[in-house]
Amino acid sequence: MEQKRVTEEAIQAFRQYLIRDEKSAVTVEKYLRDIRAFQASIGETPVEKELVIHYKNHLLEESYAVRSINSMLASVNSFLIFMDWPDCKVKSLKVQRQVYCAEEKELTKPEYTRLCTAARHSGNERLCLILQTLCSTGIRVSELKHITAEAARRGEALVSCKGKTRSVFLVKELRRKLLGYAAAQGIKEGMIFITRLGKPLNRTNIWREMKALCARANVSPEKVFPHNLRHLFARLFYEIEKDLAKLADILGHSSINTTRIYII
Repeated sequence: MEQKRVTEEAIQAFRQYLIRDEKSAVTVEKYLRDIRAFQASIGETPVEKELVIHYKNHLLEESYAVRSINSMLASVNSFLIFMDWPDCKVKSLKVQRQVYCAEEKELTKPEYTRLCTAARHSGNERLCLILQTLCSTGIRVSELKHITAEAARRGEALVSCKGKTRSVFLVKELRRKLLGYAAAQGIKEGMIFITRLGKPLNRTNIWREMKALCARANVSPEKVFPHNLRHLFARLFYEIEKDLAKLADILGHSSINTTRIYII
């Protein structure tokens, strides 16, 4: 069976279709911009329904407005229909409450522990440490690039996102593990979580590696994605500190209302 891939040839064919459908130049440009953003996010990974759902979750993780997310998903869905891949379409966000994570889809601390154990037993030390880093700091998976050897040595990472910079504290035990892993990999400076070519890890690959742990860890696949570790961090922090404003600063939220979503 031929794999479903978003190629430049397919994008250009979609462009011609939009023009023939008498879409305005502005609309055509907008559709193509959204498709290229989707393509950049998934890379060479074959398209499937679960991957498009992951992309939708990524947009939520990056704190796009619901209206913007729905607009981008509409473009992607139109492209999927054009490519005769209607089975890969995803639903739009109907109401703001969809940002909230249902209780049955929230990752628990015991489940997180089992995921770490499964990663370690499968020989994937890097993934095990990524899980611990995300859950210990509450950072987004896209912010892993700021976890550097220098940050591990000083116990603090400076994380930049959307024009804002915040300080992320690295606890002693995490610092020890990060420095130990970096030393074993011959990393003396710069990013700790990198590919063999020294580039930042692709979020889609991290997501897929996490999904591969589900059976061994006995955790529902619906609960296993990077952003759920950020939610787990937020809930555990709030249980101890009961300080919503401080949690908002740590997570890098501009609005406390956004932070409140994480602890309900």
